[in-house]
Amino acid sequence: MKARPSILSCGEVLWDLFPDHPRLGGAPANFACHASALGGSVFFLTGLGTDDRAGEAIRILESHGVSTRLIQTIPEKTTGAVDVSFDASGQPRYRIHEDSAWDHLAWTRDLESQLGGMDAIYFGTLGQRSEPSRQVIRAVLERARGSGLMRVLDINLRAPFYTPAILRESVSLATHVKLNDEELPVVAAACGLQERLEPREAIMQLREAFKLRVVALTMGAAGAWVSSDQGTLRQPGFPAEVVDTVGAGDAFTASLTLGLLAGTEPGPALHDACQTASKACTHAGGLP
Repeated sequence: MKARPSILSCGEVLWDLFPDHPRLGGAPANFACHASALGGSVFFLTGLGTDDRAGEAIRILESHGVSTRLIQTIPEKTTGAVDVSFDASGQPRYRIHEDSAWDHLAWTRDLESQLGGMDAIYFGTLGQRSEPSRQVIRAVLERARGSGLMRVLDINLRAPFYTPAILRESVSLATHVKLNDEELPVVAAACGLQERLEPREAIMQLREAFKLRVVALTMGAAGAWVSSDQGTLRQPGFPAEVVDTVGAGDAFTASLTLGLLAGTEPGPALHDACQTASKACTHAGGLP
């Protein structure tokens, strides 16, 4: 693997409209910025409008070292946004604006030409909520599969923007899957796994059923599990002074992806990913 692996992050960009002020977010954007900070050469495939938030998103992404050359401008649509609130335990709750620019991706020659230089593709489930963007992301993944590239699926369940079919098909297109303990029962049911399995058995069964290389399960402050052909391991969480947990999972996925691309064994890569996620909880917002 080259010293600075190339990663394409696909999907939504969202302005998180916090009670105090807006912050750039969305799992693929957060992942892209964290992966760039950790040493990746990261490209971002998304759609933006022509509003002020679009220009500010470009500026922030580029300030984090993310390439914006594959970002598409959708003049008739607005840049994505989500209303964010928090429950008593500090967990975020989201209301995502519909029919945004990132729902209208198109296949381009530039996108096709860039795929040849990638080492990994990152994608999620929310970014596939619309048919146009789903088709483009699936086309990217099919080409990546033909080239044997790492394909990292980050399950991000945002009702009502997913179906059991989208979950199953997304898992089948991935080589690596990351999900959290709240998402696990939904994914397990969608993928036809046995009911009421313990987390360890569930991720092992998911990996074996879909011939995945790695499945990672995060459990907040309790740490995380990773399952690979080298076994299934648990990493306890690291203590942190939590400001908010927005983006912690994206930081985890970025660290795990970069570690595995560098040839780090799953156990040490999991350790580093949990440590990175813990640090992400100590500041506001999802970016590094």
